Amino acid sequence: MSKKNILIVDDSFVMRALLRGIISADPDLAVVGEATNGLEALQSIKELNPDLVLLDIEMPHMDGIECLKRLRLISNVPVIIVSSVAQTGSPQALETRKLGAAEVIAKPSGAMSLDLNAKKGHEIVTASRKVLGI
Repeated sequence: MSKKNILIVDDSFVMRALLRGIISADPDLAVVGEATNGLEALQSIKELNPDLVLLDIEMPHMDGIECLKRLRLISNVPVIIVSSVAQTGSPQALETRKLGAAEVIAKPSGAMSLDLNAKKGHEIVTASRKVLGI
C-alpha cells in the first residue's frame, strides 16, 4: 500500500514541526507539504493533491474557516481541523463541521505534559487513519 499524503496548514513553525513528527512516525502516512495560511493552503492543494489536510483556524491572510469554504468549491479532499480555538462544541468547531470538516481536534499545547502531547499525537494519527480509511 502506498503512503497517504498529508498537507499541514498552520502558521506556527513549532506546531508544523510537531505535526510533521507525529505524521512521519506512522508508516502509512507522509507529509507532502506545509502551508502557513489559507491562501498558501489552497495553492498547495491544487499543486500537491493531498489525500488529507490538517488545518488550523487562526492564521494570517486567510483563516482556516475561509480556507475551508473556498476549498469546498474546488476539492472534496478530507480536512481535519487541528486548532486551539475549535474545541468540541465551540462555534468554530460547529461551523467547520457544517463546512465539511471530517474531524475537529484540539491542538496540543506547548504547556502540556509529554504524556498529554503523546495522547494528542495518537488522537491526530488515529483520526487521520480513520478519515483515510486505513
